[in-house]
Amino acid sequence: MEKIQSDCPYPGCFFCVMKEANPSKRRASVLKFFRELPSQDDDGQVLPISGLWNTAMAHPNDPEFINLGIFECMSALIWKGLKNRRWLSHDQNIYIPYYAAHIIGSYTMNMEEFAERAVRAGVIPPLVELLRGRLTWVEQRVAVRALGHLATYPSTFPAVADHGEVLELAIQLASSSLEIVYSHFYQFVDRRIGYHCDLLTRGMGGVEMESRKAEEWASQLQCWSLQLINCFAFKSEFLHDICKADFLVKLPGMWGGLVNENSPAGVGLLRTICQSKLGRGHVANIPSVVEALCNIARSSDDWQYMAVDCLLWLVQDSNTCHKVIDRVASTLIDLANISMLGDYKKLGDTIVTVLQECMQQYANSRNSISTHTKEQIDELLSSKQSLKLEKNMPKEDLHIKQAAALVVKLEGNSLFSSGNIAGAAAKYSEALALCPMKSKKERVVLYSNRAQCYLLLQQPLAAISDATRALCLHSPLNRHAKSLWRRAQAYDMLGLAKESLLDAILFINECSQSNDPDLSLKQNKVPDYAERLVKKQMRTAWLFREAALKHGGIHCEGEASDAFGQEADDSEWETASESDAENDATGEADDETEWKNDNQV
Repeated sequence: MEKIQSDCPYPGCFFCVMKEANPSKRRASVLKFFRELPSQDDDGQVLPISGLWNTAMAHPNDPEFINLGIFECMSALIWKGLKNRRWLSHDQNIYIPYYAAHIIGSYTMNMEEFAERAVRAGVIPPLVELLRGRLTWVEQRVAVRALGHLATYPSTFPAVADHGEVLELAIQLASSSLEIVYSHFYQFVDRRIGYHCDLLTRGMGGVEMESRKAEEWASQLQCWSLQLINCFAFKSEFLHDICKADFLVKLPGMWGGLVNENSPAGVGLLRTICQSKLGRGHVANIPSVVEALCNIARSSDDWQYMAVDCLLWLVQDSNTCHKVIDRVASTLIDLANISMLGDYKKLGDTIVTVLQECMQQYANSRNSISTHTKEQIDELLSSKQSLKLEKNMPKEDLHIKQAAALVVKLEGNSLFSSGNIAGAAAKYSEALALCPMKSKKERVVLYSNRAQCYLLLQQPLAAISDATRALCLHSPLNRHAKSLWRRAQAYDMLGLAKESLLDAILFINECSQSNDPDLSLKQNKVPDYAERLVKKQMRTAWLFREAALKHGGIHCEGEASDAFGQEADDSEWETASESDAENDATGEADDETEWKNDNQV
């Protein structure tokens, strides 16, 4: 076979090596390239490294380069960048430590065998140096990603844990990452480091794209730090270091945001912590964390099930139940009509069983449950008993109950229309007491109507409870548009921006798919009231908000300032409940559901 001719002026060029047709010669040339690259000072070294990064991202399970020494090469290049600042500042070598750490992370994210090879190649010490911030936050991001992958496997976790500062550094980084990226990059547009901008946008964007990508990378820096901490949290010997109150209290507020929604972030770490008795003890002692878990458990967050896990484990633990039951019982009761969620096939039955066992456990205990909580649990147990009785009830009796509930509901609608909101709420409560438990669709409407009443009566907690019950009864779960909107407004009243934002976005999504003329998007235009609330909550839930308030906003020339960097007049961001009622079709009582017989529920 003829040798491929090349006009490349660089001897041993990696791209020329990869064109070698003879597999044996190609492997020998790649092996030589990896061995010699760290000791060379030629220009253009970043080109093959960036090419290797692309290969690692595209084919992370391919063992070829692993067997030829890529880990040893990348480790040596990171050390070279750390120790030889003159080399680092020459040509485009400043990019090399970043790409090298990223390559290590990509090749170790799926294969434990590759991770073991990486550890033997000595990648951990230089990665730890990057984690310490020896270069910049950009290199910290890829270092914590790589260390998180190495810590995932049982065989390589001890090697990571042997570096005692890793956990402490990860905790510090999770807590300060957003502020670091904001103050070191985002805030001062005219001071942004050139290679940071290039890496963020691949040279294809301006200031606005840099800012968007910086927010995404900051979120990843935080979430990957939490992932690394999570690996330690499975080991009881590290929980005392993790479960410090000043860190735990921050975890519910750490979320991937809209730019990194695939990460469980803070609630994921809390779930791991709550799997151990020691961890549950620490969490139960911080009321604000328990309250935040309740909010997440009620929300339409993708990680709702993780918060539910935490609450159930806290209640099932005899050492923590009495500390949290009065706080979490109402949340679990609101969720008791969910069938499937996460790994739960019958979540509602699980909740009922757990609360029933809790009542029995504390029947004769010094750690008593409040009277209000007992009444709530008794009401739940009674409703489940009613559902069982309905299975044996004659159809005629069920139809009578349905008809009676319908009459009362219509009375409630009439009172609502006349402005007697409290009277309407009372009628909806009466209708719920009459309505058969198996008539789920109508109970959805009744709960949602009563939630609207509570909103207008300025009772947001009650509105959230009823809207949540409606969303749990609805099929599919968490997709009843009007209940989403009403809960979004109630969360807004309580200042819970993230929860309000998620519900408002889901409401808009449901409107886009709805056949209801009151809800469907006219000419694909988002309703003004929904757009206002989303904008308000995006500003309030902005990842950099706290950092911006602390450091004084955005600074740049001209008009390039990000809108989130400035405070807006509250009147501009009024909620729908503050707007004229005629502009919000969902401000009316619902009467859209037909009554079904027992075979059509």
